[in-house]
Amino acid sequence: MSIIVILNGVKSQQGLAVLQVGHVRIASLAQTEAIARLDTHLARDEHLKLAFANSHVVNVATGDPLYRAALDEFLVLPDGIGVDLGARILHGVPFCDNLNGTDFVPALLSAIKPSMKVGLYGARPGVADRACLAFASLAPHHSYHVFGHGFQDAAEEAAMLDKLEADKPDLLLVALGNPRQEMWIASRVDARHCTIAAGVGALFDFMAGEVPRAPLWLRQLKLEWLFRLINEPSRLWRRYILGNPRFVIRVLRQRMTGRP
Repeated sequence: MSIIVILNGVKSQQGLAVLQVGHVRIASLAQTEAIARLDTHLARDEHLKLAFANSHVVNVATGDPLYRAALDEFLVLPDGIGVDLGARILHGVPFCDNLNGTDFVPALLSAIKPSMKVGLYGARPGVADRACLAFASLAPHHSYHVFGHGFQDAAEEAAMLDKLEADKPDLLLVALGNPRQEMWIASRVDARHCTIAAGVGALFDFMAGEVPRAPLWLRQLKLEWLFRLINEPSRLWRRYILGNPRFVIRVLRQRMTGRP
């Protein structure tokens, strides 16, 4: 179980500064600090579950107690302007860095110098294979292995878990979308299967060129969500058009009542 201690209004979780937004405890780390922490887990072969929380994750966790309980067992990093706004409203400070998985994972692969075995699981058939090529171009000192796509049946999944246990990647990237990927990691994956298991959302789609990235200047403004909404309105309008106002209302209510 995670140990939470409150210090001057900011929670500390196993030596981390943690800002709670809604029901989700999110670590406040600079990118270099986050990479160093993960590097330590890899060097020591200490199992870790990793998630990235944006306002959508907070919204989903509000209505799903099982998801909330699962996230309590993850190192959760901040993703985007929504949770940053929530931290400012609730705690008076922003997160140290925006550590969205789409940028953070490639930075992690580039920064970790010892050769790693990196496993990929999820997305549509063929997408992870193309993402492997992009990862290999970015950080060729690691080896990359596709363990399966995100549409496997129960028998295929069981066989894949056996293969994970036999091959045990150092880093397993799971691209099933929220909340499915975190729930899958929480219920299926432990130290037998990998050292670090990370839920990475649409990362494989971006790396494979299936979905365009926002321009850098828009990402720096933490407005990639707006670019994605413009490009995928039918899929994402509920998440952003309805979800963003709900998130702000929830944060303001939490500010007033002290309860998520």
